[in-house]
Amino acid sequence: MTRVACIDIGTVTARLAVADVEGGRVVRLIKHSEICNLGEGVDATGRLRDDAIGRVFSCVRGYVALAVEAGAPAACCTLTSAARDAENSRDMTSALESLGLSPLVIPGRIEGSLTFLGVAQDFRGRRILVADNGGGSTELALGSLGEDGALDLTYVRSVDVGCRRVTEKYLQAAPLPTAGDLTAAHAFVAEGFAPAVEEGGLWAAGSERAVAGAPEALVVCGGTVTSLVAMDAEMEPYDSARVHLASLTREKVEALEGRLAGLTVEQRAELPGLQAKRAPVILGGAVAISELMRQTSFSTLQASESDLLFGLALTAAASLDGTASPVGWRPEMHVLPERPLR
Repeated sequence: MTRVACIDIGTVTARLAVADVEGGRVVRLIKHSEICNLGEGVDATGRLRDDAIGRVFSCVRGYVALAVEAGAPAACCTLTSAARDAENSRDMTSALESLGLSPLVIPGRIEGSLTFLGVAQDFRGRRILVADNGGGSTELALGSLGEDGALDLTYVRSVDVGCRRVTEKYLQAAPLPTAGDLTAAHAFVAEGFAPAVEEGGLWAAGSERAVAGAPEALVVCGGTVTSLVAMDAEMEPYDSARVHLASLTREKVEALEGRLAGLTVEQRAELPGLQAKRAPVILGGAVAISELMRQTSFSTLQASESDLLFGLALTAAASLDGTASPVGWRPEMHVLPERPLR
């Protein structure tokens, strides 16, 4: 069994996973998550803010200490959409290097492939469409994972649609969005998703536009969808076991979107099941997910807590074991000290 630590820094959230991997499967994984909002303002300025870099640095410094205390011999670190977009992402990676990490800004295709690998662990033998709806982008991946672990990825594409990007473009000019704001947000999201759906043939199996090899299930991961599940159930405290693989209909997603649109950020922050720090961007995320379901003709989605961190753990373990990477890509591993950091 191989233990690894994986740190992923997204547009909204910075996360740590310490995982035990055996026989090409994650047998145990502990996750930590903190909303750091690295991508705050990036869509408008093209730059990471100094205070956002500071928030992430402080968070990740703690993550490295946690990884050492958990007995992980090595750690990897990836950055995604916000770092891809920012012209000064080197400021962030340099700060992380000072912690001894070897951070990598990964392209959308790798992000989507890793996420699919993680999500598909629960759907072996089924053809699925995985959507990783983040803060700055949504990765769409179509394929299947065999019982033997063989990965068949037919289509992977990263689309610049995410909860923070949609929010900053259309939904934060006033305390409450207007009908015009929501229409513009939906149009932006549709314009982003439609070409990918057409190119990849991502329409639901059995739908009017379905093509050969169409996905039989839509599985969505990311903070927006897990929050929507928790909000729908008025879940307090948050229970990942209840959220993982829970279903939401398109009607429920649209109803939640409508409810959120009628509340200020402060009112959203009081909703059961929603982290207060996610309140400013949750409406943008709901718009993205409801529009994705419309574009792909899925009437139901399943939420997954298995995501990029699961896929990253599998590839990290392969790197340490010297075995083939399931996605043909390997993270840079940093050897951790054997004693807890002081």
